[in-house]
Amino acid sequence: MTFVRAKLLVEKMLVGQVAEIRLKGSEPLINVPRSLAELGHEILSMKREEQESESGIHRLTIRKK
Repeated sequence: MTFVRAKLLVEKMLVGQVAEIRLKGSEPLINVPRSLAELGHEILSMKREEQESESGIHRLTIRKK
């Protein structure tokens, strides 16, 4: 479901726009960046949201191609 939401967001963006997507859980951390890259979009970064927190939330930054 996370990938579907990410894909809908990217579809609304203009080419060259940058978006930040919050991901939680191991499956989205693997599948969302991989799937967006397969669609041709650029993965700029993926960082843990709060280094000291154990929430496991990461911020994925992408650029639409």
